[in-house]
Amino acid sequence: MNNRFLALSLGILLAGTTTGCSNNVDELTLVTYSSFPTADTDLNDALAEFTEDTGITVNILNAGDTGTMVTKAVLASGNPEGDVMWGIDNTLLSRATTADVFEPYVADAASTFDAQLVGLGNGIVTPVDFGDVCVNYDRSWFADNGLEPPTSLDELTDPAYKGLLTVQHPGTSSPGLAFLLSTIARLGDGWASYWQELVNNDVLVTNDWEEAYYGAFTRAGGDRPLVVSYGSSPPFEVLYGDDPNASVAPTGVIEDTCYRQVEFAGVLRGTEASDEARQLVDFLVSSTFQQHIPLNLYVFPVADVELDQVFVDHAVIPETPPALTPTEIDTGRAEWVEQWIDITG
Repeated sequence: MNNRFLALSLGILLAGTTTGCSNNVDELTLVTYSSFPTADTDLNDALAEFTEDTGITVNILNAGDTGTMVTKAVLASGNPEGDVMWGIDNTLLSRATTADVFEPYVADAASTFDAQLVGLGNGIVTPVDFGDVCVNYDRSWFADNGLEPPTSLDELTDPAYKGLLTVQHPGTSSPGLAFLLSTIARLGDGWASYWQELVNNDVLVTNDWEEAYYGAFTRAGGDRPLVVSYGSSPPFEVLYGDDPNASVAPTGVIEDTCYRQVEFAGVLRGTEASDEARQLVDFLVSSTFQQHIPLNLYVFPVADVELDQVFVDHAVIPETPPALTPTEIDTGRAEWVEQWIDITG
């Protein structure tokens, strides 16, 4: 009798455990930055394939620029707005890991990726793409105004380029922070005086990349022909420009200003759907999804997928961009940003 009672009790317990586990989850929320598309792109079509294969719908939550997204995640650590985060990068990752934002998980496929990119995730998150934050310039504007574009970081402070450069705030924008780190990595203790020179040269500061590129940059109708963007921006100026077969992109890249940015996907600590969240991370680094990253997010995939020819022809990947270690960034970031705010006002 006792054995029958024990068996019956165990059966009920197992049934209850099965019912309460995350196998019944049919929705996940992907927290990401504001420029990640929510519909009508190949990336969204790929996510629909994930839904077809798993029965799990992926809802996209745009949480602002990367800096804003990470700030929100830190404040909500352990009680997240979603299940997976896409787009936190190496300039901000230490801030999130210090706040215990993520449940450690690295996709199995990462074993086939560049080991340096994987290592930056510290066994906590999985790399999903990479690119270089660089100053871009509008070739036509410089040609029309009889001025040679700058070729180095130092030249941006030249009076010839006064009032021409737009950057992003490093406290709210990941490209903005990457450019600040680029100046620190290159100039060391001289970075602060360099930024004072940029201020004296009438640098414009915006809150995010969209405002800088689509608002201030001359290619989008603004009045500033220099902007902090990406080494992978020129291919899109070709694709969406007057001549999609152009041999030279309408915009160029100042390689001496570039800083390598690696983006990651991670399972958010506190999700009630940990298993499904891991499935989604696995999918995000699959070739099904990765092949659509370049032409939709303007960056390079970490998986070994074929690149569109326009990317091969016009994107810029510096061979040895300077870098700061995650520890250096974690130790110095807050103070650097505060100093930067004091300098730029």
